[in-house]
Amino acid sequence: MVLTSALRKFLLTLHVLSSLGWAGAVAVFVVIDIAALTGSDPQLGRLLWLALQAAVWSLLVPLAFTSLLTGVMLALGTVWGLFRHYWVLFKLVLTLIATVVLVLYTQTISTVASMAVDPAMSGMDFPSALLHTGGGLVVLVLTTVLAIYKPRGMTRYGQRKRQEQGKQTVP
Repeated sequence: MVLTSALRKFLLTLHVLSSLGWAGAVAVFVVIDIAALTGSDPQLGRLLWLALQAAVWSLLVPLAFTSLLTGVMLALGTVWGLFRHYWVLFKLVLTLIATVVLVLYTQTISTVASMAVDPAMSGMDFPSALLHTGGGLVVLVLTTVLAIYKPRGMTRYGQRKRQEQGKQTVP
């Protein structure tokens, strides 16, 4: 599958916007979590979980799946390929892991958010989400670095494909 120039640019724009939007949204939650951990206002912990619940299915998960889907489409429709270069493969694996962890973590978010909304729990110290938000942000920054620097190195599959293409062009 080869993408037209217009479609490639559209998918690339959508991919960049969704990927960086996802990372930006996660960065906001890291800041809120750090403020909740270091501040004296116990309501910040409650705010964190309520904000996570409000954003997870309406913002974070759609951005994650859009990033994943557009990334796969771009890889399959361009010379980079999905399995030809290590950086593309690593980026795919990291994005898949981040997406799966996010979807699995939605249950925890819902559970803690339902406690946060309960007035009977007003004096409760809410757990931190920093392991997930901070770890997620590190993974998303790493995928961005891989996309920009594109470290060299082809997989065996990529090397074999390159050799096959070279043989096809020689009569």
